[in-house]
Amino acid sequence: MNNYLKVKDIKNLKEVVKEAIDLKDNPIKFKNLGKNKTLMLLFFNPSLRTRLSTQKAAINLGMDVVVMNFSKDSWALEFEDGTIMNGTKSEHIKEAAKVIAQYCDIIAVRAFASLTDKEKDEADIVIQSFKKYAGIPVVNMESATSHPLQALADAITIEEQKKVNKPKVVLSWAPHPKALPHAVANSFVEIMQLQNANFVITHPEGYELDKKITKNTTIEYNQKEAFENADFVYVKNWSSHTDYGKVLNVDTNWTITKDKMNLTNNAKFMHCLPVRRNVVVADEVIDSKNSIVIEQANNRTYAAQIVLKKILDNY
Repeated sequence: MNNYLKVKDIKNLKEVVKEAIDLKDNPIKFKNLGKNKTLMLLFFNPSLRTRLSTQKAAINLGMDVVVMNFSKDSWALEFEDGTIMNGTKSEHIKEAAKVIAQYCDIIAVRAFASLTDKEKDEADIVIQSFKKYAGIPVVNMESATSHPLQALADAITIEEQKKVNKPKVVLSWAPHPKALPHAVANSFVEIMQLQNANFVITHPEGYELDKKITKNTTIEYNQKEAFENADFVYVKNWSSHTDYGKVLNVDTNWTITKDKMNLTNNAKFMHCLPVRRNVVVADEVIDSKNSIVIEQANNRTYAAQIVLKKILDNY
């Protein structure tokens, strides 16, 4: 693996998931692999799980870690070519990426969608610019369109928790007071298309994800029907893709409740966190024994660790 920018960078999901699960038994087994190597974590947006788990993963591999918050600690970067830089942005990505690459061996970047310019967001200009100009491996810690580390952690979690060979997995939209990106949902769809699962997406009409990503995945507009006999219910909000970045409704009828979970096959509840309690999901669901959000968060370390290991294996 040279970079990890999207789920498609995983060549064999089953193999990668197994290796990640094996790492949990002995997280420091490859402690010498990252010796004298440095991971640079660059944050253009806030983070809790992604920052801590990726840092922990690097430490498990013996790497040194440098963290920088671009939102407050650095010059504002310009990403457009040919721009007359007479505004608020002081440094161009062409220089910045090359300079940063001199200080480390792998760069990991986190930058959210603007949700205002669909074309620019889908170009994933921040993460793609680092790949173009840095000249060293780049890891996506969430970009405008994808969150492949989260998706890999989700696949690991489902593999560990499943009770049947081909579980029914439902990705359900839920209400949220503000517009959210599509990155988590996009990558979860992509990784479920690779996993052995009966996969269904459910959301109100108007909240269809990018058809280039969903492809032939089943979409069910009736949430209760989608939940029937589900083994896993993964919940996430996202804004409209067609009416880009807009909140079309905040229908509280889509909140995940105990009654809805009772329609399932005793399904496990999943969410990437952070989650708005009693908006996205009722307390009685997220606090239940079937909630595996903490286990899911724990697997963020091993998702990041297996990705970093595979990149280091190429050095």
